[in-house]
Amino acid sequence: VQLQASGGGLVQAGGSLKLSCAASQRPISSYVMGWFRQAPGKEREFVAAITLSGATTYYANSVKGRFTISRDNAKNTMYLQMNSLKPEDTAVYSCALRSATVISYSYRQYRYWGQGTLVTVSS
Repeated sequence: VQLQASGGGLVQAGGSLKLSCAASQRPISSYVMGWFRQAPGKEREFVAAITLSGATTYYANSVKGRFTISRDNAKNTMYLQMNSLKPEDTAVYSCALRSATVISYSYRQYRYWGQGTLVTVSS
């Protein structure tokens, strides 16, 4: 599976961005999907994940209530709507797929990765 993340950019604090993750070569309907981020000098961290059908979502406490993960299996695409952005949200955001039916908070459990898209939030 190849993943292409897009939608990053520069935004002021309090603003919004919507990230997309388009998959090719295989349908995403058989995979748990997730978003992770990595800020400069920090470890990669879990942001959000979504089950195969999209019925259940999971969020890091730091983004809960501000970010929304969703997926459109017909379009083979996953999304991350980010609202009320804060400077501490600045990072490279990457999408990933896991060959399982349950989500994981560990990036090591995800097999396929996109290249990442940079989100910069200015204060």
